[in-house]
Amino acid sequence: MPVSRWSDLDRPPLSVARLRAVLRDDPLWTALEVVDETTSTNRDVAAAARAGATEGLVVIAEEQADGRGRLGRSWHAAPRSAVLMSLLVRPVLPPALLPLIPLLTGLAVVEATRSVGDVKTLLKWPNDVLVGERKLGGILVERVDDFVVVGIGVNVSTRPDELPVPTATSLAIEGGSADREPLVKEILRSFSRRYRDWVASGGTPQAVLPAYRAICETIDHDVRIELPGGRTMTGLAVDVDYGGQLVVQRSDGHRDAWSAGDVTHVRRVR
Repeated sequence: MPVSRWSDLDRPPLSVARLRAVLRDDPLWTALEVVDETTSTNRDVAAAARAGATEGLVVIAEEQADGRGRLGRSWHAAPRSAVLMSLLVRPVLPPALLPLIPLLTGLAVVEATRSVGDVKTLLKWPNDVLVGERKLGGILVERVDDFVVVGIGVNVSTRPDELPVPTATSLAIEGGSADREPLVKEILRSFSRRYRDWVASGGTPQAVLPAYRAICETIDHDVRIELPGGRTMTGLAVDVDYGGQLVVQRSDGHRDAWSAGDVTHVRRVR
């Protein structure tokens, strides 16, 4: 017998009707679906895009069987304990500007979790959502053909014994609001505002980077970066450049810019 969507009264199902009210108020969003379970919302949105879905599709899952994060990592969450959603955008901009979308998305999630989640969140480059040094959420942005899929995962009511790793957390654990519905709405509003302003500016980095740098906890930290191929480098993170790359200064003063890698904060310098 299938488990009822109301089996855990602390985790009610999302209301599709109430969430779709966002579509009437916002020019970006064109369709919104909530599914009880799927393998991956990113895969669902990519399939819909290939079939001709327009920009502004939103797919939200109550549970994911095979959610993914950056660097091929899996993402696990108990049913109805997290915001698990993917967005479809089709920016008509030069490809060199598209790496700013993960940063823009991180900004939107931080704004929303601070506003309605009532928790002070920050970003670890490029877009891990942190409370202190604990991971609250993550973002996976995938460019496919002529479209971009933006995947967002935020732990909301996840309990301590449900955390996938000791370094994770949730809004409930941090004393914030454990109501997913207003958080979904605020993420969509914030992303839409940021994304539309960025596109209207012609994709200029100045529409994203000043606000991003202000909440990027990685800047001014000594960091260790695990790079593709098994290499590791250390240094002081000093900036995020116009391409969204992390600029790291070595002990000899030389600066490198990295577009990919797993960052560990070692020590805050300033």
